[in-house]
Amino acid sequence: MESITDIAFVNGKVIVAGLSNEEFSSTLRIIPFPFEGSQKGTGVRIFHGAHGRYETSSPIRTFVSYDIEGDPHILAAYTCTPLVKIPMTELKPGSNAKGETIAELGNRNRPIDMIVYKKDGKEYLLMANSSRGVMKITTEKLGNYKGITEKVSGGGTKGLPYETVSDWTKVYQLAELDSQHALVVRGTDGDSLNLEAVRLP
Repeated sequence: MESITDIAFVNGKVIVAGLSNEEFSSTLRIIPFPFEGSQKGTGVRIFHGAHGRYETSSPIRTFVSYDIEGDPHILAAYTCTPLVKIPMTELKPGSNAKGETIAELGNRNRPIDMIVYKKDGKEYLLMANSSRGVMKITTEKLGNYKGITEKVSGGGTKGLPYETVSDWTKVYQLAELDSQHALVVRGTDGDSLNLEAVRLP
């Protein structure tokens, strides 16, 4: 179930997050497109603030590509909820990479999906979660936040600030539709799901 947890097409390559049977089971694979044989993954090590330790076995739940000061990165979110930046230059087949935890967004939560969008000349990260709603996270000065390397007590938050989009509830999938709207899959009061176009916050 967790061999592949997220997948994206970035600059002519397919990036796959998931678990492997390697020493660092949390893995990112970059696969040239069109596909040419198998590719070894890059093991990823992060500091999990809610747990107070470095981890290599927690899978990335969702990610996006994002340039920080001109350098391409992966912004990855994990369960309970570290947000981590990983330079693309460190994702080399068969090697290990260390991600820098730039936010702890609260425990007892699983990130579901993320998009990056621009509004009023600024860029934001929008992240849907299992129990903490949809978070709007500013990307301003993203490269300036110091990495978290100490335990964050009591399920609290630290690092990159965010605001909760209170009127977006039960969101399971996100996609940018156009410059003003997102396309979301959202649950209803019953057991059904709706596909809706909603204005970006």
